[in-house]
Amino acid sequence: MKALTSVAVAILSLSAAGAALAQDFPGSKSITFVVPFAAGGPTDRVARDLAEAMRKPLNGASINVENAAGAGGTIGANKVARAKNDGYTLLLWHIGMASTPALYRKLPFKPLEDFEYLGLVNEVPMTLLGKPQLPANTYRDFENYIRANSGKLNLAHAGLGSASHICGLMWQSAVKLNESMTTIPFGGTAPAMTNLIGGQVDVMCDQTTNTTGQIEAGRVKAFAVTTAKPLSTHKLLKDYPTLNEMGLKGFDLSIWHGLYAPKGTPEAILKQLNDALKVALKDPEFIKKQEGLGAVVVTDKRMERAQHKEFVSKEIDKLKPVIEAAGKFAD
Repeated sequence: MKALTSVAVAILSLSAAGAALAQDFPGSKSITFVVPFAAGGPTDRVARDLAEAMRKPLNGASINVENAAGAGGTIGANKVARAKNDGYTLLLWHIGMASTPALYRKLPFKPLEDFEYLGLVNEVPMTLLGKPQLPANTYRDFENYIRANSGKLNLAHAGLGSASHICGLMWQSAVKLNESMTTIPFGGTAPAMTNLIGGQVDVMCDQTTNTTGQIEAGRVKAFAVTTAKPLSTHKLLKDYPTLNEMGLKGFDLSIWHGLYAPKGTPEAILKQLNDALKVALKDPEFIKKQEGLGAVVVTDKRMERAQHKEFVSKEIDKLKPVIEAAGKFAD
């Protein structure tokens, strides 16, 4: 009986300590959003917009963005997984949270076990692009051109595990073009796009957050979007076909972003962060900025912690067979 009483007292003490900590959170201390990619990329832009939108519901807290790039996002993610679980170090990451278990044989963290899920932020469609010199002007001509030049063309992406890498894998698998192009990885989205614009590489698939401006300026050619339904509300991309419409039945890929804390962060602080996130996702200015990038802010139950984690678990199951079939792994 005494043992049970001691356990109960210990639990109550921990609960009281967590509540006291949350009462002072965030106080005068800065919160850091770790972005596991270089500054200026699509995920970095989402993080900076979200940081601004979450400051007010967190009592005007200072929120900094730290870029910890490398190894397909796993360096930054691992940094947060190993960080102090006090709510001051958070991870803003994309679909890599679901793709890395299949991409890496030795992953230094477990996506479903080493993080607290705070909520899904947005979904970003992808655009299939070609260099400006490419002779094709429609998706059908584009695909036929690639088949006719099998082995002569190359596909750029922003590095193993990047959004552009995942999109390229899924598209090649769907059209059975896995051996038709040489894949060229770059150290980030910016150099990959620069080489596409310059004509050094032929094809790329990337987020609308990064491609819309280049398409509008005529620096690259766009052939299709990756969502199941047309982007009817997007001023630039509404007239482009979906890959689903082009015969790749069921093809539906959006690059989502989510917010995470280290495992063991006190429940009261997690609630505060989730509440602030939900306020930010309804902020008109944040929504406007995201729409300008071609992103769709999450409004459904996936902004809740449990539903966010359930969604990522399903994404892991969806991406694993595609990646394993392509045989693209890293140690």
